[in-house]
Amino acid sequence: MSKWYSLFIIAVVAVFVGVLAFSAFVTDRYFLWLSLLLLTLVMLPFYVRFERKAFSSREIVLIAVLAAIAAISRVPFAPLPSVQPTSFVIIVSAIVLGKEAGFLIGATAALVSNLFLGQGPWTLWQMFSWGLMGLTAGVLGRTFILQNKWGRILFGFVWGFLFGWIMNLSFLLTFLQEITWVTFLGAYAASVYFDLAHALSNVFFLGLFSTQWIKVLTRFKGKYGLLDEGKEQVR
Repeated sequence: MSKWYSLFIIAVVAVFVGVLAFSAFVTDRYFLWLSLLLLTLVMLPFYVRFERKAFSSREIVLIAVLAAIAAISRVPFAPLPSVQPTSFVIIVSAIVLGKEAGFLIGATAALVSNLFLGQGPWTLWQMFSWGLMGLTAGVLGRTFILQNKWGRILFGFVWGFLFGWIMNLSFLLTFLQEITWVTFLGAYAASVYFDLAHALSNVFFLGLFSTQWIKVLTRFKGKYGLLDEGKEQVR
């Protein structure tokens, strides 16, 4: 999956989210099922490609283990809203293993963790949000931004808010009977604390552990020749 295709997917989704929000205000109609359908169609190519690609058993096991770690690490932190190391695991995995693996790890982590925390219409949105987080981390993985610890911290902080903003759309489309500017702004204002908690937890985990995790994953990947997208050594 080329870099341009990944950026195209991001652009399509951004346009969709904008049109969806605008349509909700203008027509007072609800697009929950349409949004879930489109999210499924956006994510489906990644899983289809994963199914068709000739991964070795070691590569499949590595992706599965990292997805499981990302998922299970969310469970003990459930009493602390939005504080969890899941995003940290997804980001560092994507930096080393690439955008495709990053998307799969992020999306799968959301699905698996909700087996413990509860499934619902929000699950698909969480799969998309964490998958997109992994995708963008993989796309930027070779750049100076994510090869530098402070760049990773900034990336994690920004994504703490982006994740919450995407999930706010799922709340608006699923639970509100009428979407107005008042309800829209109210939902986003009410989520500031939780978005900030997510952002700061990303800063904490990335700041303390990202360099060591990336070095270990890079060494493990190089030793066994796993996956296709190589990454440079991080500072």
